[in-house]
Amino acid sequence: MDVAEFRRRGKEMVDYVADYMETIEQRQVYPDVEPGYLRHLIPTEAPLEPETYEDVIKDVERVIMPGITHWHSPYFYAYFPAATSFPAMLADMLCGAIGCIGFSWAASPACTELETVMLDWLGKMLQLPDDFLAGTHGHGGGVIQSTASEATLMSLLAARCKAVRLVQASDPQSSEADIMSKLVAYTSDQAHSSVERAGLIGGVRMKKVPTDDSYAIKGATLKKMLEEDKAAGLIPFYLCATLGTTPSCAFDHITELGPMCNAEKIWMHIDAAYAGSAFICPEFRPLLNGIEFADSFNLNPHKWLLVNFDCSTMWVKKRSDIIGAFKMDPLYLTHENQESGLVTDYRHWQIPLGRRFRSLKMWFVFRMYGLKGLQAHIRKQVGLAKEFESLVRADKRFEICAEVIMGLVCFRLKGSNELNEALLKKINHGRRIHLVPCQLSGRFVLRFAVCARTTESHHIQEAWRHITQLTFELLQEPAH
Repeated sequence: MDVAEFRRRGKEMVDYVADYMETIEQRQVYPDVEPGYLRHLIPTEAPLEPETYEDVIKDVERVIMPGITHWHSPYFYAYFPAATSFPAMLADMLCGAIGCIGFSWAASPACTELETVMLDWLGKMLQLPDDFLAGTHGHGGGVIQSTASEATLMSLLAARCKAVRLVQASDPQSSEADIMSKLVAYTSDQAHSSVERAGLIGGVRMKKVPTDDSYAIKGATLKKMLEEDKAAGLIPFYLCATLGTTPSCAFDHITELGPMCNAEKIWMHIDAAYAGSAFICPEFRPLLNGIEFADSFNLNPHKWLLVNFDCSTMWVKKRSDIIGAFKMDPLYLTHENQESGLVTDYRHWQIPLGRRFRSLKMWFVFRMYGLKGLQAHIRKQVGLAKEFESLVRADKRFEICAEVIMGLVCFRLKGSNELNEALLKKINHGRRIHLVPCQLSGRFVLRFAVCARTTESHHIQEAWRHITQLTFELLQEPAH
């Protein structure tokens, strides 16, 4: 493909993408395929001779689209949002064209410097303490990770390194292996599975803290566990608190947890992957009170801030803590400006060496929507969730299972877990809308998350009509 054909095909692809987005709600939201469907639709080996673009694009509809779950359909209510917007798509196109691998400042100065500034922009939107911003006299700063899972792992590994050094500073005879065997990390029993997985990767035990009736960690519960573990000779070193849990969007009491962590020299990481974006709205910002006690903080603009995947923003209060845990400088990666104090080499802040120019997406989106536009998007989706909640509450066959604070509604039919499992199965087999479940207090619960940027009130009303129709059919069946 030469430049002339690229121009032509590029314009065609933009039209294809625009048509896809414009007509997405006409597609079946959840695919009707069996595992292994794709292998039988394409050859068993790559072609020896080049094929035409027409052949490739024709097979997108024949091979790919039948197996796509359409996350950006207004009938997709599963998991949490996966953000998308046209400015972010255009920025991604430019990112692909530039194709830099921004592991250091020298590898592409604009890639590093724009990221540093964009993290400060977003930090100021969130009213983060100055300690977390790079462009201040503080010692912190922000970085784009691939996912919240990666941010959690990075914070845990940095905390582990810091804890080992602290113990060895007071007891030089202690070996790293001995200290590691005593380290213990904590998280909510409602935390995302990626937190527990970070403990597995980091080689430290991860204890789950029981939550209260609102599915949040309270300070008194953690304090009791800390006292017991210290009495047993263990070394508490890390807490991952959650603001907006995956099952129910619950909020840990970080104003209680933070001072305790600071007093015990426990690293507090705050995972606000979904809900954190809403903190740009003044009415939701109080949910972030207590951030001043945290050592690190993460949210995903690729969930709710209209920045396409992947873009997970992480801030640290002391960048030396994270750099000190991972810094390596082979000769082939060094450059003459790295010790100037004015540059950031993000390879020291992450697991992989390479990194894309992801801050372009933030720059395009923040400028073309503005803070007010982003706030309006979040408020609209919260309003749609409240609308769905009101529909559920008006039907005496159903119950709401957790407080609806943002864009997630947890609900169920009054009755057995088996009844609700059967309802969810009918919903997803119908493929008109798509939901996923969670478990709350031992109950099987349906999650309804407002996800697509294009979701409107009539989509919510239609989804509820579909759910109630399937409920009627289910309750007529002899088994129920």
